[in-house]
Amino acid sequence: MFSDIYYLILSRADGRYLIAKPNTGGQGTDAGYLLMFREHYDALSYLNTHGVDVANRFTVESATGTQINNLLKRWGYSGVGIVQDPLVPQIEFFRQ
Repeated sequence: MFSDIYYLILSRADGRYLIAKPNTGGQGTDAGYLLMFREHYDALSYLNTHGVDVANRFTVESATGTQINNLLKRWGYSGVGIVQDPLVPQIEFFRQ
């Protein structure tokens, strides 16, 4: 995982990354899971399928596994969510 390249969706407005927050019923202060894609085109497909009205407000950024670890620490994310299928979407979650 450390040498792999992943693609993240980044807001152009405030520089925040696209995350998934679990449904905890209003309890907990979970910071969410950083959404990651294995291919650049998967991230674009996700944006164009699920955020067609706001897709122009985001950009896709690449990151290595070591950069991801630093992002998790800096932003306090609970873990990562690797998007397996951007159209459904099907996401595999991993806690830090």
